[in-house]
Amino acid sequence: MPILVLVVFIVVYAAMILGRLPGLALDRTGAAVLGALVLVAAGTMTVAEAWSAADVPTLALLFGLMVVSAQLRLGGFYTRVSRVLVASAASPAGLLARLMAAAAVLSALLANDIVCLAMTPIIVEATLARGLNPLPYLIGLALSANIGSAATLIGNPQNMLIGQVARLSFGGYMLDVWPCVAASLLLAYAGTVWGFRGRFSGPKVVLAIPAPVFSPWQSGKGLLALGLCMVVFVWGGIPRENAALGCAAVLLLSRRMASRETLALVDWQLLLLFLGLFVVNREVAAVGLLDEAYRSVAALGIDLKQPVWLFTMTAVLSNVVSNVPAVMLLLPGHNSPEQATLLAVSSTLAGNLILPGSIANLIVADQAGLLGISLGFGRHARVALPVTLATLAVSGLWLLR
Repeated sequence: MPILVLVVFIVVYAAMILGRLPGLALDRTGAAVLGALVLVAAGTMTVAEAWSAADVPTLALLFGLMVVSAQLRLGGFYTRVSRVLVASAASPAGLLARLMAAAAVLSALLANDIVCLAMTPIIVEATLARGLNPLPYLIGLALSANIGSAATLIGNPQNMLIGQVARLSFGGYMLDVWPCVAASLLLAYAGTVWGFRGRFSGPKVVLAIPAPVFSPWQSGKGLLALGLCMVVFVWGGIPRENAALGCAAVLLLSRRMASRETLALVDWQLLLLFLGLFVVNREVAAVGLLDEAYRSVAALGIDLKQPVWLFTMTAVLSNVVSNVPAVMLLLPGHNSPEQATLLAVSSTLAGNLILPGSIANLIVADQAGLLGISLGFGRHARVALPVTLATLAVSGLWLLR
């Protein structure tokens, strides 16, 4: 059976690296689910053991917060915020600063993927209408959404997992990382302005982007639910996943907003990716392959118990297999508060390095492409690569001090 587990591990993580399995219509999520199904079907574990391999509190927290985000999206909250920001009479650089600050704050409190999905079309529409080049604003959105999501334990999926498994203090984590997150955001803004100096202007184009109509009532319900969650997250009292699920349950009790529409915006693909990787990684650890991998890395002189090596390898691995799989591989055995904080910040900031480095980047590029704006690998890297290296250096110096 160890041979089968090794083969499944190699195939699944090859898909994590390549984004899909060559020759098959299987993306990362499909490969993770396939790997889990093969292990169960081959008898290496029972269905009950496979389910117990999942960190159910993390999946519950993810689901609950996805429902809150869906409520705000359907209520037109993201649309309203985006349009108010871009309608301001700020200079091109001033507008960029406002958009990046707003995206960072929203991504710290809500999933950065949802923020990018909702804001990208509005930013394209509004910048073109003002005769501005959309690219600096789109790249700024992706950079700031990833950086802002590092500020809390609910800003992105890998931070939710880290916070749940390592039982990190929500408020304590924020106090630890806010200086390096704030410095990283300033570096990202400066890097974007410098990278597009003299190229903020563009053709004036009028687009009509369909977007949810702003509803003060529906948006207010979502914001109240988010506020209640934050109170529980910071001051405790009940488990985080219970608070998120409770708020989701209340939001689904609506006379006007159909539950079908709300649940359609839940990222079921991400939940299945987590579930599949939980199963595969559990069996990899059970047969000793994970320990063997750690020993092989140590033989090369890379001691992951050392904070510098852990921070560095997390950043590298996050750009090889993506940050969620990277964290799931490295978190076992590295879940002390200090190690978990390093994992959260490094894996998140590293996602800015290249376009496929984070789902948020790909969402911005895909959404922009649908509107005729090409945000390719090279255009993104010209700004993102130096910015990411600088933010990792500053954050590493802060956390490793």
